[in-house]
Amino acid sequence: MPAKVTLTITQGKSRGQQYTFDSRTTCIIGRSKDCNLQLPDDENHRTISRYHCLLDINPPAIRVRDFGSRNGTYVNRQKIGQRQEHQTPEEGAKLQFTEYDLQDGDEIQLSNTVFVVSIETELQSLHLPNLIVPTIKTNHQSQEPNHQRLNLLEYVKRLLGLAERGDENLIAIRGYSIVKILGKGGFGEVYLAQHNQTGNCVALKVMLPTVVANDRVVQMFMRETENTKALRHENVVRLLDYGYSENTFFFTMEYCERGSVADLIEQQGGRVSVNIAVPIILQVLNGLEYAHNAEIPNVKLGTGGFGKGRGLVHRDLKPSNLFLCNVNGKIVVQIGDYGLAKAFDLAGLSGQTLTGTKAGTPVLMCRQQLLNYKYVQPEVDVWAAAACLYFMITGRYPRNFTSGDRFLAVLQNDPVPIRQRDASILERLAEVIDLALVEKPEIYFKSANELKQALLNLF
Repeated sequence: MPAKVTLTITQGKSRGQQYTFDSRTTCIIGRSKDCNLQLPDDENHRTISRYHCLLDINPPAIRVRDFGSRNGTYVNRQKIGQRQEHQTPEEGAKLQFTEYDLQDGDEIQLSNTVFVVSIETELQSLHLPNLIVPTIKTNHQSQEPNHQRLNLLEYVKRLLGLAERGDENLIAIRGYSIVKILGKGGFGEVYLAQHNQTGNCVALKVMLPTVVANDRVVQMFMRETENTKALRHENVVRLLDYGYSENTFFFTMEYCERGSVADLIEQQGGRVSVNIAVPIILQVLNGLEYAHNAEIPNVKLGTGGFGKGRGLVHRDLKPSNLFLCNVNGKIVVQIGDYGLAKAFDLAGLSGQTLTGTKAGTPVLMCRQQLLNYKYVQPEVDVWAAAACLYFMITGRYPRNFTSGDRFLAVLQNDPVPIRQRDASILERLAEVIDLALVEKPEIYFKSANELKQALLNLF
């Protein structure tokens, strides 16, 4: 049985109500109508904020994050988000935190409403290899998992050696050698690899779970990866092959030798001209339109089984995963990491990532993605594409993140009209970008093609 987390209200007007979560999701608690877990908006609950706190759930893990509420969020009668006395072996000092990793039996209190946390864990698991040795901290403070890692490059080279000696689990990387490292992420690294016989280059991506994997989770992730492999479009980085061995996932993908759009922005001094940015986004929208409608092999059916379906949402579109390639003398933009980040996270392999330090900040996230994390629709990618365009030509994020909790800013702060960032931007272009970033009560452009046509009509 999969791990699950259950919240039971034991005190307050809604006493007895239960909420169960058996997969990766988020849950916002507060009085606002669009909260996932809405508490009554009446006199008895006035001390609870409209957006009070966020639950970042990755069964069996669950983390609570206070949004800086006036009256606070309490765990076991202790207010989180305050400076508190707490000794650690490393520091032995006072620590400040606004998040808290919950355990079975903990109580969360918002005003006079109390939730009790019940956590059921999954028993079957695989053994972690020597590559990662989790260091379990005894304090109850929220931190990212701390790992003692061997040199990952040396480990990958060892896997390549095993592949050459005929390990059937490593067929996907047989015959390749590492040329150089291309980048590092929160859960692994990307290398430039060259095939020893053909000389062809690929990007070799290695992803390491931050939690112990089990057979069900591994199969879930590999099934989702097969969906990504099915994508075939000039504006989507092609996933060539993939594999799993010794608790390590690896993928060979098309290599884009011109770097990313993030690199281009940096090279251009922090922003790029409209006549460069718009053609880039038009190609991105081509890739999104294809992926959002493509036939994919593994979709969960109403019967509980899996079958063919249509459409794959990226969920993590940003300049750093938009890549540039030279194809027959023409610069082609390709969307990278399509589906992998989503599948890794939803399978529970990433641990707590949304609010943790490795996740960065939600600067290009629309509010619908935070409110409906598990069941996002293709339109969130369209919004993110518009946000990338906004950032490319202004050097600024669409939303203001000047103070307070950045996730709360996603819920409360509307995107700033782009001509307030740069009055020289053509008014007609500004109108389209501003429309594309409308997200209340819903996202304005529902499909990538709608936004593409709106941009093409300007020129």
